[in-house]
Amino acid sequence: MARVKGAMMTRKRRKSVLKAAKGYWGAKSKHFKMAKQAVMKSGNYAFVGRKLKKREFRSLWIARISAQAKVCGMNYSTLMHGLKKAGIDLNRKMLSEIAIADKEAFAALAERAKAAL
Repeated sequence: MARVKGAMMTRKRRKSVLKAAKGYWGAKSKHFKMAKQAVMKSGNYAFVGRKLKKREFRSLWIARISAQAKVCGMNYSTLMHGLKKAGIDLNRKMLSEIAIADKEAFAALAERAKAAL
């Protein structure tokens, strides 16, 4: 059986890591060992960031709904409870879009929620 040398895969692996580290400051973009560490760390940050993004957007939507609910004379929790009792099944993203774009429709939803309580 012929002997297989690993140069090709090693070069490919190093090239892909250095390509991912392109634009990093100093030796992190030039030296494989440092680039590998930096790419692994940035991958972890990206993973955490994707989770945080979901949380931050949800809190933004809730803040928008709450602000518009106050205008309609309710607080956020009673509005959401009333909507659930009224059988209106809108998610927070869509409710916040309605609160921004169509204030009359949001006021109508708030009235339906008040009536259901």
